[in-house]
Amino acid sequence: MANLIVIAGPSGSGKGTLIEAVIGRLPGLVLSTSATTRGKRPGEIDGREYFFLDPVTFQRWIEEDKFLEWAEYSGNRYGTPKSAVEQYLASGCDVLLEIELRGAWQVLAQMPDALMIFISPPSLEELECRLRGRNTESDESIRARLARACEEMAEVQAEMGPGGRHRFDYVIVNDTVQRASDELARVIQESRDSDEQAYDR
Repeated sequence: MANLIVIAGPSGSGKGTLIEAVIGRLPGLVLSTSATTRGKRPGEIDGREYFFLDPVTFQRWIEEDKFLEWAEYSGNRYGTPKSAVEQYLASGCDVLLEIELRGAWQVLAQMPDALMIFISPPSLEELECRLRGRNTESDESIRARLARACEEMAEVQAEMGPGGRHRFDYVIVNDTVQRASDELARVIQESRDSDEQAYDR
């Protein structure tokens, strides 16, 4: 049985790097391509990193219910097209979604059996270093991303604490790519093994 695996976390937490490492190690995993209204960065290709949509088209897709989730982040919109996810799941592939926290809650509301994993940076200071190291954004954009990251990390900490709703199955701290990708691969494989045991009963 194919699973939807939500990989959420602040921008700069290293979600994409960990996903890339895990996809290379575990067969039967695909990454869903998101849509966005932000401009292309150097080297990005439409349909590979993102589906790059103009704001009018993105709004039309919202009205036509073509997104599994969508959110506005740092002045741009991001969303997960439903059709590709449904096709991958129907073909038996586990689908990874790389999304922000608000999008994660939307997906969980529609697909409550999704495996929910939050990727956290080891600290806000380290997150700022990573964001500045990209050299792709203005100081204003970086400050906005850091402020949002602080909110997300506090929200997830409350989620996982006493009395929290515990909507995330796992929180993985991305201190080093090797250790965090090992943990992510283990979590996904254990979920697969558990599903197979339940199916065999």
